[in-house]
Amino acid sequence: QVQLVESGGGSVQAGGSLRLSCAASGSMFSSNVMGWFRQAPGKQRELVADITSGGSTNYADSVKGRCTISRDNAKNTVYLHMNNLKPEDTAVYYCNVYIAYYGLNYWGKGTLVTVSS
Repeated sequence: QVQLVESGGGSVQAGGSLRLSCAASGSMFSSNVMGWFRQAPGKQRELVADITSGGSTNYADSVKGRCTISRDNAKNTVYLHMNNLKPEDTAVYYCNVYIAYYGLNYWGKGTLVTVSS
C-alpha cells in the first residue's frame, strides 16, 4: 500500500504561482511514475504532468511552458511548480503513483487550486 498526502493548493489570482507537493509513504518500489492529475467541475480527470523514477517528464499541452514537475526520490516526494496560472487551471489536483510492474495505481485525496481573474 502507498499513502499520498498533497499540500500547497489554495487561491491565487491569474498570473500567479503555486507549488504543490505530494509525499508518498509505504511500499513505493524503486521503479514508479509519480504524477499530477486534475479535475475541474463537470469535467473528466486529466493528466497534468508526470515523472518517472529516472526523471523523464511528460506534460499536458495545456500546461507546457507554465508548469514544472520534479521529484526527490530520497523523500518519495513529487512537486508541481505552476506559473502564470489561468482561471482554467482551477481544479482539484490529485497526486498519483503508478507502479507498472505490479499494475498498481494510487491516488491522493486531492488539493483545490482556485485561480481568479
